[in-house]
Amino acid sequence: MNVTITKTGTTALITVSGKIDTTTAPELEAKVKPSLEGVTELTFDFKDVDYVSSAGLRVILSTQKIMTKQGSMKIVHVNESVMEIFEVTGFLDILTIE
Repeated sequence: MNVTITKTGTTALITVSGKIDTTTAPELEAKVKPSLEGVTELTFDFKDVDYVSSAGLRVILSTQKIMTKQGSMKIVHVNESVMEIFEVTGFLDILTIE
């Protein structure tokens, strides 16, 4: 998994590629959490994300909770298989996906 974080003022873009699973989710969390300070608009780009496990969903959910308090979060470029995971787990109801 690769993570690139681009911050511009109060906006952050987090581009993720690969699989977000039990092995990589802690790494994602360690990179994302410190970068949220002062951010009011967060966008995850999942164009190259192949898979998200329950550990990955936990990181996304905890990030969503933080961003609900300080601004907004959306996920863009979600492929069909990841969208299916969001749908089955009920995450479509709590996440903004474009």
